[in-house]
Amino acid sequence: MPRSGKRGRASKRGLSLLEAKRSLRRLANPRKAHVHRGFFKETDDVFLGVTTPQIRQLARQFQNLSLAALRVLMKSHIHDERSLAHAILVRKFERGDPSAQERIFHFYIRNRQCIRSWDGVDDSAPYIAGRYLLNRSKTILYELARSKSIWDRRIAIVSTWWFIRNGQTADTLKIARMLLEDKEDLIHKATGWMLREVGKREPAALNRFLRKHAHEMPRTALRYAIERFPQNERAIWLQQKLLARSPAQKSVHKPKR
Repeated sequence: MPRSGKRGRASKRGLSLLEAKRSLRRLANPRKAHVHRGFFKETDDVFLGVTTPQIRQLARQFQNLSLAALRVLMKSHIHDERSLAHAILVRKFERGDPSAQERIFHFYIRNRQCIRSWDGVDDSAPYIAGRYLLNRSKTILYELARSKSIWDRRIAIVSTWWFIRNGQTADTLKIARMLLEDKEDLIHKATGWMLREVGKREPAALNRFLRKHAHEMPRTALRYAIERFPQNERAIWLQQKLLARSPAQKSVHKPKR
């Protein structure tokens, strides 16, 4: 019996998802998979070793996959499948009209629990959440910054990269302040990275933040934030951080009145 049009369309969507998975496996590279695995200590994902340029090429090829199909990829334990889903979502958002962008943003937020690696955040959050929220309320980012999920908190700070590139740094600085006492190294790195980006646009704003908070910043965050400073300035900031951690040393170096 011939299939109905509806079942035929469903089958076609299924085949597209299957073909996307097969295409990734055809590009698998065990040597690169081993290298990629070394960058992700926080996950037990399977890595195929597909490169970023290859992922982007496949995203162009499979950009018409439905959101339902992308959800399947986002839930995968195969790292490269999730990377492909994020690349397609970003591509859909970039090319979508306002209605499509709103739909993709809400889909992304609803399914963010599928993100469980730093690159999953960095490759998607600025280009979907950041871009969508640029001229809208940022309340959701402050909620994410208070989340128990490390990936929510990383989404909160990394999304602000889109604001920075458009001349808005206030939210980055506020969220960075919220994350100063975070215990996770991946949050320290992301916070320092975004502060460094602020410094590229507004050096004075970064210096004001450092004067106020350098003593309480995690060392990794501080190192990332001052990475572009001249070596002598980096040494001064790191020394101030060291002295702030050692009351005994501070008293020794206290200037005489």
